[in-house]
Amino acid sequence: MNRVGADVKFTEGASVLAPTPVATLEVLQELGFDGILVRTMDEAFPDLDPLRISEFGHAADAAGMFVQMGLGKINPYMTAELPRVRVLGGGSYLAGMERLIRICGAHGWQEAWTATGGYKKYPGLFAFERFRTDVDWKDQLQATARLVALLAPTLRANGVRLNIETHEEITTFEILRLVEEAGSDVLGVCLDPANLLVRGELVAPAVGRVASATHMTHLRDAIVMPVEDGLGRFLAPLGDGIINWRELLEELLADRPDMHLTIEGIGGSRAEMALFPDDSVWRAGHPDLVDAELEEIVRLAQRQSQQAASGKAPTLAELRRPEDRREGLISFLQTSLHNLREILAERRPTHP
Repeated sequence: MNRVGADVKFTEGASVLAPTPVATLEVLQELGFDGILVRTMDEAFPDLDPLRISEFGHAADAAGMFVQMGLGKINPYMTAELPRVRVLGGGSYLAGMERLIRICGAHGWQEAWTATGGYKKYPGLFAFERFRTDVDWKDQLQATARLVALLAPTLRANGVRLNIETHEEITTFEILRLVEEAGSDVLGVCLDPANLLVRGELVAPAVGRVASATHMTHLRDAIVMPVEDGLGRFLAPLGDGIINWRELLEELLADRPDMHLTIEGIGGSRAEMALFPDDSVWRAGHPDLVDAELEEIVRLAQRQSQQAASGKAPTLAELRRPEDRREGLISFLQTSLHNLREILAERRPTHP
């Protein structure tokens, strides 16, 4: 049986759902969730107060909810954007990460989230770490591998695995090379299928590439549409986009049928991100690009545009319309949870 949790972001100990981590657990339980992925431990517990962390862990255990934790990011070229982790390490980012890992190990939180970048509100290609002009993406990946190697002894000693999200700046091919270099006990994959499209990867074959290495998820759906300078990827609740969830779950759960599944919700916007199939720099920046996959994404975007024109799908203006952050998040989570549970129920054989 797959237990389903929700990914939740915190700021100074509060989430959009509730003012404290424990209260956030209560809201999620009321919504029907079985667990939580705390996106970043240091943002949920800013001073890493052991009493507050233990209180949270006990509350989750009492409610029968699983806990997964997010730690700092592992691309050294952007860790300056996360000064709190360095503060927690007394000036050392490495020590801060090691401290977070040890806390996870002490509480039995064995699967931890991480990523190699963050989306920026810069124009065009500059929104993504892989197109920085001060350092090549290849160098960023090499530096990431070196940091993971430094973290590996602490990860192994505490029985914790870092799972790199299929984030908007990195491809499945690149993540798998990092996993192979570090070892599958040190690194795994956090699958976010909606982000795959941003890097020109078609969901089904990309999931096939990483399924056996996946230990965590950020499940959410996506829509692709032609926009002014390329294609736009918009988020949608699970079941309301272009992803074939029955096919995805069959692939994902083949090796780990009881894996905990986590939904990542969003409120306030559809998180539009662009891909530029006709841009030579964009294409050159994807040495592993599979042309047939990108061509199918373009076809899906064209079909979506046709459906929008005929009134059968949301228009570009509707996809870009802002919404209430909290109510939008709750609606996104509820719709996704309902649809996911229905699909999971269909997968399970029934016995008289």
